[in-house]
Amino acid sequence: MDAAAQSATDPLMDEIQRAIHVPFYGPLEFGKKSQQLSVAFDTCSADLWIPVGCGDCGTPQYNAAVSSTYRNTGSVFNVNYGFSYAEGTLAYDTIGMGGLKVNSQYFGAVTDVSSNFDSDRISGCLGLGFSSIATSGKPTFFENLIMQEKIEAPFFSVHLTRGKASGSKITLGGYDMSKAVGPLTWVSVISKTYWTVHFDGAVVEGNYVSGNVDAVIDTGSSFIYVSQTLANLIYANILGAGPAANYSSGFFSFPCDSNPTISFSLGGHDFGISIQDFKLGQDGYGSTNCIGGIIGLDDAFMEGIVIIGHAFMRSWYSVFDYSHGARVGFAPSINNAQ
Repeated sequence: MDAAAQSATDPLMDEIQRAIHVPFYGPLEFGKKSQQLSVAFDTCSADLWIPVGCGDCGTPQYNAAVSSTYRNTGSVFNVNYGFSYAEGTLAYDTIGMGGLKVNSQYFGAVTDVSSNFDSDRISGCLGLGFSSIATSGKPTFFENLIMQEKIEAPFFSVHLTRGKASGSKITLGGYDMSKAVGPLTWVSVISKTYWTVHFDGAVVEGNYVSGNVDAVIDTGSSFIYVSQTLANLIYANILGAGPAANYSSGFFSFPCDSNPTISFSLGGHDFGISIQDFKLGQDGYGSTNCIGGIIGLDDAFMEGIVIIGHAFMRSWYSVFDYSHGARVGFAPSINNAQ
């Protein structure tokens, strides 16, 4: 262990738009002079990228010219997220967060991004999945922190606030149990690609709905995404629930004056979802129905998988651990005591 090994905490921001939250984001430092840019922290990808000389990008960009340690390999970099993309070349430089630094960290120096990445707050993305899915073929920033013995422990932890634009945080190399009101329950990772655990099923108003699929724990998703078939089964157990009137296909609503109980079984352990996190807001102005945090997507697209995002993680302080064969720990969030 490096004598200087430690942990670092980064504050995360949450931009709220209607009932929808864009990805949580925070500062990362680039280059010899530690230029600070905001990036989304995403456990469902494994590439780091930032705009460099991007003519059409409306976000703050990295000024690579002022860093004597910046090198561009000239190799093509292209990451595709299904509905969005970022393209450019593969480069490397010193990257840091909260006093932790990685030398020669590879990242995409992107010159073209899809329009949905053109935010004035978020310049790029820091992938925190496993490097087995990195399009660059290089270790992630966090994996390099482990390999270079820069951190005290091989895990990072995430606290997401509820209804606040600030106060969320990510801790690299440690966890902050002041953000929890109970012990951690560990769930084994079944695939070192995304942070994937087994989704046994859901209990909705006391009724069991079988799942038997993989579940990806995703800091980059606002909601909980399941197949349309599974969504239909879940909402069939909520009195008065049905397709949302004012949202796109896959969204469901239910009476705002009801508080249905929902829990997920992950790897044999049960985790309840607070109604405050499941109930997203009204289904249109003046509606007596509210939108639910579980969204149905095309069965073929979601075959064998569910994506568990903020609507779950606000209820559970989450620890992503590379040791013990890889596992995810969940402790009841302090949000639940407020």
